[in-house]
Amino acid sequence: MELHDQRNLDLSQASRLSSTATIPTIGLVVPCYNEEEVLAETSQRLLELLAQMRAEGLVTEDSSIFYIDDGSRDRTWALIQELSARHPAICGIKLSRNRGHQNALMAGLLLAPGDALISVDADLQDDLDVIPKMVRALRSGDDIVYGVRRKRTTDTFFKRFTAEGYYKLLAAMGVQIVFNHADYRLMSRRTIEALGEYKEVNLFLRGLMPLLGFRTSTVEYDRAERFAGESKYPLGKMISLAWQGVTSFSTYPLRLITGIGTVISMVSLGLASWALITRLFTNEALPGWASTVIPMYFLGGVQLLSLGVIGEYVAKIYNETKNRPRFHIDLLEGEAFRKISGKS
Repeated sequence: MELHDQRNLDLSQASRLSSTATIPTIGLVVPCYNEEEVLAETSQRLLELLAQMRAEGLVTEDSSIFYIDDGSRDRTWALIQELSARHPAICGIKLSRNRGHQNALMAGLLLAPGDALISVDADLQDDLDVIPKMVRALRSGDDIVYGVRRKRTTDTFFKRFTAEGYYKLLAAMGVQIVFNHADYRLMSRRTIEALGEYKEVNLFLRGLMPLLGFRTSTVEYDRAERFAGESKYPLGKMISLAWQGVTSFSTYPLRLITGIGTVISMVSLGLASWALITRLFTNEALPGWASTVIPMYFLGGVQLLSLGVIGEYVAKIYNETKNRPRFHIDLLEGEAFRKISGKS
């Protein structure tokens, strides 16, 4: 039995080495929401990058760019269609309505073909020069290659402090996450297939990646200023995504409520004992408004906060049990999709 298992393991390793030795077909997955101001420049730089990697023999001629239009309200989809008509390497996926960055990215990962996919933002803040390093890491056997920020000099003090604090908070809560990594990464085909088995609708992809296992590595880069337009992640959306990460991967808030409840119960029991002893054995007991109202307000506030946190988890259970689809595809554009469907 052991010899049989070892033989299967050797065959698996040999197959993997064979696949990594061949030139891979790469797909660049780019979620877009109201990105008409940057799309032309983004396309030019990505096309130049693909041409460079093809010339170096890093990727095949079929490697492509996949834009996912997340229900944009400007001319983003029209520009994607124009670019696709001019450049066979550019393809488009149009969602039926806005579903958020994580769902748009998931749609691209599940629909785009290729031996590996690289997710990158459309705003050109991610350093494209490290993509060849990601591809070389893939060919050396890595299944996931994380793009990790070397430093945060382009961030304000508030954003830098809150972002790094958030990563540390998640780690303290037992959530596996790569520090200073967002959604700039390479994924091999088998890791994408494994990711497709996760059916949750409350997506936090950077938290799911470490759960996949497989062999990983990192490349460091410096994040640039946005090329044009406005950020699609204002403070409100950042807070929402942060809370999503906490409640999707950690039950620590629920356990914290239990701890707080235990401590408050013990303090309340002590105060009640003190009040009873004072009333029975001394003449110092005076009816007081503060001693009644303040504890009542305090306990009421803690109870409401606790119900709010519990309600957030119940809401997630509610959303998951409905099992609604994450997104609907409106249109597909590009040579890569025509090849898949068999249309010329």
